[in-house]
Amino acid sequence: MTHTSDLLIVGGGLNGPALALAAANAGLSVTIIDALPAHARMSEDFDGRGYALSLGSQRLLKATGVWPAVAPNAQPILDVKVTDGKPGEAPAPFMLEFDHAEIDDGPVGFMVEDRFLRRAFLDALDSHDNITQVEGMVAAQEVTAHGATLTLADGTTLNGKLIVGCDGRGSGTAIRAGIKRTGWSYKQTALVCAIQHEKPHGGCAHQYFLPPGPLAILPLPNNQSSIVWTESDKVAQQIQALSDEDYLEVLKPRFGDFLGKISLAGGRFTYPLNITLANAFYAPRVALVGDAAHGMHPIAGQGLNAGLKDVGALTEVLVEAHRRGEDIGREDVLARYSQWRRFDIATMALMTDTFNKLFSNDNPMLRLMRDLGMGVVNSLPSVRREAIREAAGVNGDLPKLMRGLAL
Repeated sequence: MTHTSDLLIVGGGLNGPALALAAANAGLSVTIIDALPAHARMSEDFDGRGYALSLGSQRLLKATGVWPAVAPNAQPILDVKVTDGKPGEAPAPFMLEFDHAEIDDGPVGFMVEDRFLRRAFLDALDSHDNITQVEGMVAAQEVTAHGATLTLADGTTLNGKLIVGCDGRGSGTAIRAGIKRTGWSYKQTALVCAIQHEKPHGGCAHQYFLPPGPLAILPLPNNQSSIVWTESDKVAQQIQALSDEDYLEVLKPRFGDFLGKISLAGGRFTYPLNITLANAFYAPRVALVGDAAHGMHPIAGQGLNAGLKDVGALTEVLVEAHRRGEDIGREDVLARYSQWRRFDIATMALMTDTFNKLFSNDNPMLRLMRDLGMGVVNSLPSVRREAIREAAGVNGDLPKLMRGLAL
């Protein structure tokens, strides 16, 4: 079989381009396929969507050459404050506070708007000789002992050694490979928007645990913050249907007045919340990355970070195999990637599921237990530092790219 590229990556969101750049920088040839045309993915409009990148993810972006284009528009996250409470009431007396100065590695992370991150990726793809970009819908995929073929809706065929699905929670790549999923709905919806506020946020991110679900206030540049606000499906639908003015009136008692007057900046979005885990991270000549492999509750803010850790691990496994002369699509090669990532993902899925059940309720006994738990962690410097390092993505068996090292 004549290979179009070593890797055929399906999905041009964020994980797909990150993988394409990491692999291409290390000498692999890559074709990336996305259903949306590039101009539709490069909008300059501010819509309020942002990502909390861990320090480990920032190092991966730096190692792949993307960070210099992102950095001027990135907001360092210097502190994280976690509290429990109810709308319109003072927070619980116990607080969990993370200060970046305790870990000597730099900020806990960075907030980056979707528009800047996406454009930086697309510009980098355009300028890379080892990357071919294709627009179109994948209609079929086929694998043999010697390679893999994708057939697009217009009849175009693309050949490679390995297909990588970076195509989200409803991954067509996984479905075509026969990989089933396990998951359930939380019957919660995330309301997402950005706000302009009167006072500076000081680079501090806040997570308030309210009875219907968490409210995250994440700092953006220029006295703006990104809001991820969880409500039950029914209540979220009612809130989203309100005018901007009425929407703000519902948000204000939850948000508080610590940043002064607030107003909406950009659009308003809703996302149904569920957990969906692929039963396998690979199949013959197919690997899954990011939401195609695992979609979790955003309570810990690790969605994109977990996907970028997949990118780092898969790239490292494939590049090492390629340099040893192995077939990168072979199942024993892909099993190394799965072994590296599955335990971490299973642990994270259990943690986010447990946290959501523990904190998204108003049970007085559970409230007392979780508040005392936060107080204990906050009072133990060594435990608190480990929690900060975990949030910053600098703990555990990290891929080289997540440590800022080139492959």
